[in-house]
Amino acid sequence: MTTFDRRRFLKLAGATGLASMGTSLPWAAWAADAAVLEKAKAQGEAVFYANITAVEPIMKALQQSQGIEGKYTRIASSKFIPTILTEFNAGKLMADVVQAPLPMLQLLKEQGVLIPHQSEAVQGYPEWAIQDDSIIQFGIEYVSYIYNTDHLKAEDAPQRYEDLADPKWKDKIVMANPSNHPSTIGWLIGLKEKVFSSEEQWLDFLKGLAANKPMFVASFGPTPAPIESGEKLVAISMPKYIVTKSPAPLAWGPMSGQPLLGSPRAIALTKNAPHPDAARVFLDFWLGNEAMGILANKVGEYVLAPGVHPPVAGIDKAKVEPIRDLSDEELVRWGREFSRIFAVR
Repeated sequence: MTTFDRRRFLKLAGATGLASMGTSLPWAAWAADAAVLEKAKAQGEAVFYANITAVEPIMKALQQSQGIEGKYTRIASSKFIPTILTEFNAGKLMADVVQAPLPMLQLLKEQGVLIPHQSEAVQGYPEWAIQDDSIIQFGIEYVSYIYNTDHLKAEDAPQRYEDLADPKWKDKIVMANPSNHPSTIGWLIGLKEKVFSSEEQWLDFLKGLAANKPMFVASFGPTPAPIESGEKLVAISMPKYIVTKSPAPLAWGPMSGQPLLGSPRAIALTKNAPHPDAARVFLDFWLGNEAMGILANKVGEYVLAPGVHPPVAGIDKAKVEPIRDLSDEELVRWGREFSRIFAVR
């Protein structure tokens, strides 16, 4: 299997920046350059390939604010890279703007698909999010655990990650399969590197969690259902479901100050875009507070625009940190190790 094939399998099949510009204006005061906006309106539309959900309200706001139609095509993670590279290599890429988890856009950059862009809308973003000349990170696909407050009181819920290994949670946890779900593999490694003080403590946690016999599902998407029904009490999952599953009585943890970890979400412009000026206006609008506010409030996403948080109680005080991209070899090795620890058949 080639390197590209391996990456496609491991990073895509689990579906479920720039130097800081201190003189740039915040989005609320930003307006597209008149000449660029005139050209963008003449082009009429910006085609957006993404694997994020529920962005139609942003497309509507773009039309109302800038007079440009955002044509959104959602592509499944497993087909994202092959679709774009097939079109690009044939000289027929329709996308002006592409959005995906950071590793996917890094692959596209390696293949020459992306171009540099300086956006005035990123003031206040963390410096690590805007260091690349082509790829801007705008959010974190944050992961922790959730529970149903009708079935579990806050004081009785796990208070720390370590509590998930307590035997009282045996047969009461649901999580994505740690042997083959890339985001879960990355999250578990993130706990080792950012939460636990030693590898020995981390391994003890893994063994305790495995001893609790979690229910395994294919991805994060199916994890809320057993919690809503009361079949399970705790899900290793995404707090954004508190928004998307509303009014289900869901809450998140840990509330003890431990960080929430997740993969960065990223966005970029494509080379030889069919609508280059509209693409620039689209990207700058996307990165601003209006669009990021829609994404946070409607979808529960954790975004990096300053002062913008999803309507999830306590999330504005939480530490949400990006995890590093694991190499292909690490994903293979740890997937096998987790298969052994969790006795996945």
